[in-house]
Amino acid sequence: MPTIIDEEFGTITIRRSSRASHIRIRVAPNGKLRASLPLYAPLFLVKRLIKNSRDELRSLLNTHTDSDFTDGMAIGKSHTLFIRHRPVSKISVSRHGQQIVATLPEEESSDTASAIRSIREAVIEALRIEAKSHLPKRLAYLAEKYGFTYTKVRFSHAGSRWGSCSSNGTISLNIALMKLPFELIDYVLVHELSHTVHMNHSKAFWGLVSQADANFEQHRRELKKASPSI
Repeated sequence: MPTIIDEEFGTITIRRSSRASHIRIRVAPNGKLRASLPLYAPLFLVKRLIKNSRDELRSLLNTHTDSDFTDGMAIGKSHTLFIRHRPVSKISVSRHGQQIVATLPEEESSDTASAIRSIREAVIEALRIEAKSHLPKRLAYLAEKYGFTYTKVRFSHAGSRWGSCSSNGTISLNIALMKLPFELIDYVLVHELSHTVHMNHSKAFWGLVSQADANFEQHRRELKKASPSI
């Protein structure tokens, strides 16, 4: 998929569609900008729109973020974010063990588009590390306990869903699961494992879910209040 690299907004994904009648820029589930345009529209039109709409795009990004990044904020299950203002000329974010340290220029707020983008990249990496450590083992445990089988597990963060299951038994899990309480993580894992038997949301499917999660209806309601965006 083609991309545009912008100095302020980073990687902007380009999607061409036969259904698109004009160029539109929106925020993708991974928190980055995505441009959709007609099949034969030239890329320079996207670049011109970005150049002429920077204030609007900054506002769009700031509105999209589902939580402010704040000093001392817990990230996932084991990481902590620290925000430091120093006499520096540009933003830098690094991870030291379970600490994410964002160093910002003294005059820059942590809620600007550039700060959010930089911090989010480190948060994504931290959540990916946690997800790869916890989710495969937990998925295997639940599968063995309740008699499910699956082919393999994959990870992503760009989707708008917490998880999915393909017809060949591949389970894809969003690393944003690590933002959730453990009981909701288990609900999503059980949900996807149940799809290895029923590739639908039939009564039989929910009956299978209930065997592994007696409180699935409550967990389902709680999950709807959360967002897989990072």
